[in-house]
Amino acid sequence: MNTPEDSSLGREVSYPRQYDASLLFPIPRAGARAEIGLEGALPFVGEDRWHAYELGWLDAQGKPCVETATLWVPATSPNLVESKSLKLYLNSLNSSRFNRAEAVRERIATDLSACAGADVRVEFGLPLMNPAVGETIDHLDVAIDCYGPPNAGYLLADHGQPVEETLVSALLKSNCPVTGQPDWASVSIRYQGPRIDREGLLRYLVSYRDHAEFHEQCVERIFNELMQRCQPVQLEVEARYTRRGGLDINPRRSTPGLAASGPIRDLRQ
Repeated sequence: MNTPEDSSLGREVSYPRQYDASLLFPIPRAGARAEIGLEGALPFVGEDRWHAYELGWLDAQGKPCVETATLWVPATSPNLVESKSLKLYLNSLNSSRFNRAEAVRERIATDLSACAGADVRVEFGLPLMNPAVGETIDHLDVAIDCYGPPNAGYLLADHGQPVEETLVSALLKSNCPVTGQPDWASVSIRYQGPRIDREGLLRYLVSYRDHAEFHEQCVERIFNELMQRCQPVQLEVEARYTRRGGLDINPRRSTPGLAASGPIRDLRQ
């Protein structure tokens, strides 16, 4: 079974000179999910939405073409796609000739679907860049001294005061579990149910600051712990991570039946 340590992360890798789908590195989701008690039927739906800013290939005459793309990997896929391998794979297209742009899109979708173990949707273009919709909690005047591991004990809710709201924070930070490099994100929490204590939520999100875990796994941990501690009727958690190597990722997890928020790009992406 592939592990993060087996990937190209943290290793010197030669720039790919020709198309190579084998560069894509799948990591099974099951192990990380078992660590937080997610076994059997998943309590959420969603996707990992990647934005690719540096996509290129050659046309039939050898002329370079450039595009951007949005990649949708379903949360139900057995594997996540490791980020550095995705960057290397996309770069491997740079010297390959295609008769038409649609053939490039189809090739990427086919290769990513094989890696993830489920159908991956690929569209040229990016979502609009807009500020997050919701009420920020970053202005709260709170003393914080816990930066890891994530402390779900901070999560509290008032069951006598049901609300429907979206809370946002730009203070989510975690670290790559292989390289230790920082990963920065804005997070949006849209829910209906007992009113979540905002100071506790902010302390909880900041407690990821020294935590080492992949982006997708952090979002699933946040979703799972909010459901367990605060018991919302409906919940959507989306983190919009800043760009690295021409890619950013936006994992979204929500309770089934909740209409998804429209895809946007954060102002830091």
